[in-house]
Amino acid sequence: MSKAAHPRRCRMQILRSTPWRRRFRSRTGTTAYKRVVTGLLVVVCAIAATGLTVGVASPARADETKYLAFYTPPDPLPAGKPGDLIRSEPARLVYEPSGQLGSWVATGTRIMYRSTDAKGNPVAATGMYLEPDNPWPGKGPRPLIAYAPGPYGIGEQCAPSRLMDQGIHFSQGFDLTFNYEETFLATMVARGFAIVIADGIGMGTHIPGGPQFMNRMAAGTGLLDAARAAMQLPGTSLDPHGPVAFWGWLSGGQAAGSALELASTYAPELNIVGAALNTPLANLSLMPPFLDGNLLVGALGYVLNGIVNSYPETQNLLLGTLTPRGTHFVQWSSNICLVQSVADFGFRHLYFPDNTGYFNVDPATLFGTDPVKSLLAAQNLGTLKPVAPAYISANRYDTFNPYQASQNLASDWCAKGADAQLWTNEEPPFLNKASINTLLPYFVDGERSMQWVADRFNGLPTTPNCGEVLAPQPS
Repeated sequence: MSKAAHPRRCRMQILRSTPWRRRFRSRTGTTAYKRVVTGLLVVVCAIAATGLTVGVASPARADETKYLAFYTPPDPLPAGKPGDLIRSEPARLVYEPSGQLGSWVATGTRIMYRSTDAKGNPVAATGMYLEPDNPWPGKGPRPLIAYAPGPYGIGEQCAPSRLMDQGIHFSQGFDLTFNYEETFLATMVARGFAIVIADGIGMGTHIPGGPQFMNRMAAGTGLLDAARAAMQLPGTSLDPHGPVAFWGWLSGGQAAGSALELASTYAPELNIVGAALNTPLANLSLMPPFLDGNLLVGALGYVLNGIVNSYPETQNLLLGTLTPRGTHFVQWSSNICLVQSVADFGFRHLYFPDNTGYFNVDPATLFGTDPVKSLLAAQNLGTLKPVAPAYISANRYDTFNPYQASQNLASDWCAKGADAQLWTNEEPPFLNKASINTLLPYFVDGERSMQWVADRFNGLPTTPNCGEVLAPQPS
């Protein structure tokens, strides 16, 4: 069955109704990820600048048939518990489709495992395990990083584990996405870290419905169960009781923080040593004013789809707030990847009084009153004490995910007695609506975040700064 013919494409879907540099095989673990930041920004911003709008054409039609057998969960799911492996298979690892421009110092294994969704129901989730070729040079057994990817789009074809054997995905129009975090991953495995990449609940799997994007509970359980599944894989160098850390940026930062909060009750057997959260989406309620007219306004389509995929009973409520243009925005967002989202929706406004925007009500009213207000608040981090130290990296002038969210998260965790460190990137404001201060600091400060994780694996003392961030800012 093609992606376009799948039942989840036939109903409302919020409603669900670059230049590449040559990479060399490295045995030392370089900071190669810095090499691609300029290319990443140029590609995304150049596409956005075209102002192209693709109409309601057919959904993305790349040949994804080779993935259907693996990514279609068994029905019913086999008996088991969260984190149990359902299936696995060897996976090709490439930086770009030809596989000729460099090679990974790791082997890949695609995994499907049991997890739980936003309502606690058992589901199948997918991901990718990376077994390093290099030995672990640090203390103790080889550590595992449970990696929660940033946003790539929420179409099936955008799943990070699928991108690992493509490097770049292209279907039609600008439905292009590339594994923009692959240089982080390549550097990590070169340094001896084992990695398990969690696609996220509903992401990539060939099912009715879709990703429960930005749902705090689903994000946390999916990441914790990915770590459990990696520990069960045969033939790896992992110790089942070895150390685990979490990593994530933006939506992945929310997942990493949620996993840190849920671990003590959901996965107490894991030996968790910390989490690096890079500008985590810790408070969705703060974001609507920043989203309006932003390069990344398409992310709102992902969030709205994620709400309905998590809580189908909200579908009619949200449907009633959308103009025809907004309905298209949400439907189309469920089919495409990041670059097409930027090309189609970048710099657009959410609301005009004549109803020519996406909403027929002022978004401030919609997002500021119940039940939507409570739904958004339920996705916030900071309500539970983390099980291990946390490192939060954020830019003071971020114009997509406001700095206040990270500052409040650090303050909330510190007030609960947690070990938290907030690192503030001071890159000055630049091209605010292009979200440069969201995109660039992740790559600039990536080395600092990786070193913090390495220190946790090596048992070094932390340097929390709770005394400096204890006073949360007003929401």
